[in-house]
Amino acid sequence: MTRIRRPLALLAVPLLALACLTTAPPAQAQQSFIDITNNRGGNVLQMVQRRSELERSGKTVRIRGYCRSACTILTTLPNACLGPRARIGFHAPRIPNTQIIPPYVDQIMGNFYRNGIRDRWFGGWNRSIEMQVITAREYVRLDPQARICGSIRG
Repeated sequence: MTRIRRPLALLAVPLLALACLTTAPPAQAQQSFIDITNNRGGNVLQMVQRRSELERSGKTVRIRGYCRSACTILTTLPNACLGPRARIGFHAPRIPNTQIIPPYVDQIMGNFYRNGIRDRWFGGWNRSIEMQVITAREYVRLDPQARICGSIRG
């Protein structure tokens, strides 16, 4: 290497390292959570699709606030946890703006539930027009595979 190129090469290494440091996002910007907060549910088939997207995300899905209706199928994601103050609300699926319970939709939802939650779902929640609301702690008592988020305080 000639005399001129050597000092340039020595200068290039620290400049390249500095460039990598300044262009990399800070650690706080790399979110490792997806928060589902106060979700009213909605269309069950759309929520099944959203559930697949959340599962593939590789991030922890934190269910916070009030999760009701179709949102409840997110509670059993392998990467999900429940906020300590979360409330989970179950009711029969209905055709929008009616009291009509469509066939099979409760079966689709029920296939996502486990343990005592599944028992309660098929024991009557799947036919109840009234919202059946439980706390996150009650949810975990009924489904010990579920967990409370350690990353949320209070």
